[in-house]
Amino acid sequence: MAFSLVEAVVSAVTTILATLGLPGLFALMVVESFGIPPVPSEVILPFSGFLISEGIFPLPGTLAVALAGALVGSYIAYAVGRWWRHRILGLGFGALRLEERHLARMDRFFAERGELTVALARFVPGVRAYISYPAGAARMGAGRFGLYTLAGSIPFVALWVWLGVELGSHWGVIDADLQPYNDLLVALVVAGLVYVVLLAAGTLAPGWPPRRARAERGVGTPPAVDGRQGDDRTVGDAPSVPRPPDDS
Repeated sequence: MAFSLVEAVVSAVTTILATLGLPGLFALMVVESFGIPPVPSEVILPFSGFLISEGIFPLPGTLAVALAGALVGSYIAYAVGRWWRHRILGLGFGALRLEERHLARMDRFFAERGELTVALARFVPGVRAYISYPAGAARMGAGRFGLYTLAGSIPFVALWVWLGVELGSHWGVIDADLQPYNDLLVALVVAGLVYVVLLAAGTLAPGWPPRRARAERGVGTPPAVDGRQGDDRTVGDAPSVPRPPDDS
């Protein structure tokens, strides 16, 4: 039988929820909202709804814990985007390379439409976990960010929990709906692992898109001055000094 990454993720999520209860739900929603690694809320929330239908989870407590975890995870991603803003400069290639003017444009966009963008993005699976990074990089106000994150997350969380309650013991059909994405998920995980290994080996330089690491400057090689490489004198050779004119 072929390995199914989707089935493995679903099994892990349901085991955590069934074993740890609401603290497990909080932890999973923090990870889901942070987005690394990707954990599908489309599994977390419906199974939580199933546990509500079984009388294991309370409805008010489930909604409150899920929203709290989503908010905490979103703020972590927001902080990463805000504190690492300078690190994304220079990423890309050619016309797609990120420059200061691009960040200024992003700042203006979030200043004008940031609230609506953050709120609407919380309805979109996948995107909802990553909108926090550009919002933080654009230095969107932390209070407004949290308010509109909740505004978008409340209906999203409530919808998927209600779906799990309505499906009851048949909630697993969502697992079947996710199966076609199994090969894509496996490919993304393998590509990520290869990228990390090549970074650790020094073959690739940090950043995106992937690029080969530059060879380190050899010890004793004179540094470039005004764009020119130093001469080939060995260490210890004295520089030539002009002799004074002979007065005799």
